Amino acid sequence: MLDSDGLTQAILEGDREAVAKLVSGALETGVEARSILDQGLLPAMDVVGKRFGAKEMYISEVLLSARAMHAGLALLKPALARSSAYSGPKTVVVLGTVKGDLHDIGKNLVSMMLEAGGLEVVDLGTDVGADKFIRAIKERRPHVVGLSALLTTTMRTMRQTIEDMRRSGVMDGVKIIVGGAPVTQEFADTIGADGYAQDAPGAVAAVKRVLQAP
Repeated sequence: MLDSDGLTQAILEGDREAVAKLVSGALETGVEARSILDQGLLPAMDVVGKRFGAKEMYISEVLLSARAMHAGLALLKPALARSSAYSGPKTVVVLGTVKGDLHDIGKNLVSMMLEAGGLEVVDLGTDVGADKFIRAIKERRPHVVGLSALLTTTMRTMRQTIEDMRRSGVMDGVKIIVGGAPVTQEFADTIGADGYAQDAPGAVAAVKRVLQAP
């Protein structure tokens, strides 16, 4: 039996041990891994996202919750990989913080939450130049590329990176989403991004939106 309420509370508290115990217990009683993900981990992170959006949680608390969720996800991954509902071609997302910017907390949160949703994430890290993005696109053929900038000075770099990627000829069918503290929807539109996210939960929604767009 799955204790959804207990799992939500454990994730909200960032209690990795409690999450792992609850997930293990559910698996042992025969609850399917996909059910634990869909009815336990993901709804809990939705609650986290809403509380963060309402300014009821700090970014540090959201990070703890995401790490706790990841502890549960790690236990589910072997079973999820075997299940037909989770197998088959995955949506691939390449993520990176642009050149000159070393901030990674927001990007890491996005990565964790996308993985929890069943997407394959290629995390290029921080201080990522256009050449590294282009190489990753050629090698991994992602559906979406996510760029993060946490400094106003690196917003210019974000614009240049997108221009370089488009000029390289590797972006056919690849969508671009952008985010970070100084980034706005208006700026995203100006630089030709397909999607914009104000925060980590918003990034997950943005990926889903651009994938559904024609």
